Amino acid sequence: MVLWNSIRKELAGIGNIFSDIDTGAAARNIRNNIFFRGPNVWILAFSTIIASVGLNVNSTAVIIGAMLISPLMGPIIGLGLSLGTNDMSLLKDSWRNLFVMVMISLIASFLFFLLSPLNLANPTELEARTSPSIYDVIIAFFGGLAGILEQSRKEKGGTVISGVAIATALMPPLCTAGYGLAKGMLPYFFGAMGLFLINTIFITIATYIATIYLRFPAAEFADAAKGRQTQRMITIIVVLVTIPSIFSAVMMVRANNFIVDAEKFVNEHRHFGRSYIYDYQIQTRKGHSLSLFMAGESISAEDRLALYSAASEAGIKPEEIIIRENGVEIDSTASSENSAIMKGIFERAEQQLRERDEKITFLEEKVRTLSDGLPYTQLTKEITTQYPQISEVYITRGAGVTADSLHQRDLTLIYAFVNEELPRERLALLTDWLKIRLQSDVTVITQMNK
Repeated sequence: MVLWNSIRKELAGIGNIFSDIDTGAAARNIRNNIFFRGPNVWILAFSTIIASVGLNVNSTAVIIGAMLISPLMGPIIGLGLSLGTNDMSLLKDSWRNLFVMVMISLIASFLFFLLSPLNLANPTELEARTSPSIYDVIIAFFGGLAGILEQSRKEKGGTVISGVAIATALMPPLCTAGYGLAKGMLPYFFGAMGLFLINTIFITIATYIATIYLRFPAAEFADAAKGRQTQRMITIIVVLVTIPSIFSAVMMVRANNFIVDAEKFVNEHRHFGRSYIYDYQIQTRKGHSLSLFMAGESISAEDRLALYSAASEAGIKPEEIIIRENGVEIDSTASSENSAIMKGIFERAEQQLRERDEKITFLEEKVRTLSDGLPYTQLTKEITTQYPQISEVYITRGAGVTADSLHQRDLTLIYAFVNEELPRERLALLTDWLKIRLQSDVTVITQMNK
């Protein structure tokens, strides 16, 4: 018992934060940092340009540098402090200065991207700031806790605030929103602003909780009635901010779980009967759905039920699955050129493609012309003659685009049923021959006959 009491006392001393904080000095420091004038205006504008350059050239190092320079954290921590101390005057000042900062950041990034001659084919850093996730909530919340604790320490370490600025990433979403406005891409704007608001709200909530826990002195009112009215108003604001934020966090958790379940399901069930899942698309913005793109024979009713059953076991409802079939059988005994097939365009990143309707129309028209002149029956006979192990062949051809680029390329998928496994060397020779024969990229997938 003596040992346990000693250990408990030691642990309590290690975890005690009250002996090393100065709430009065912290409150004064936070109040001084919320005001936005003079050098801070130019520092914010410069950090916005630096972050925009980093996003435009996919440079993580430059983006981190901009986050270190940016003074955006001041008014956000001020919001949390004002809510925790019932200080309506501080709340108004923090909100006003944060609004001005956001406007300056949006205008500066908008002008940069409007005038910049650079247009990346694969803007990964920009795209990464358009889809908030549950991880952003967690990072913002605990980053806010670390920030207010660092502000409250008697002896500040000097690196915590910088680390919080990098982790919570306030500047890049604002620059991405400016990019969306400059390019007329509203999904970029709304997605990035959503990420910025999530970071801001959860940093504020974390600061509010820490302010109450650390017992920051509440604002004093000469009029008791006015003090009670202010406290009620602050309470309403906290509730109005917290409840939607919790709901948003829950929805993000569900979306993340659906993505994990869907990817696991597809990876474990590529083959269904005599059909093959060659591509898939997950959508979580307006309800959850998993689109499966199938090649091979049309999936039978029995296989469809089996697919739905396997999906249900993986946590995916049947109504959340969309099956897209474009394949038609090309049998080795076919005697008519009319047995030809044309597969639709490989689709991925539907939302990004929809924003560029003219290019989509061009690609779809290109795909429709690909079937002209390709001797499907003759090609099937050539394959089965050279490779007797192959009994049936399905040919799926179209124009492919990647998720982050509209540069098209001809693609051909050969889906073959075999009586015995083809050696790797023979399969490689078949693939190389088909690439020369068809003058396009070729992927050969084999499946044993049951």
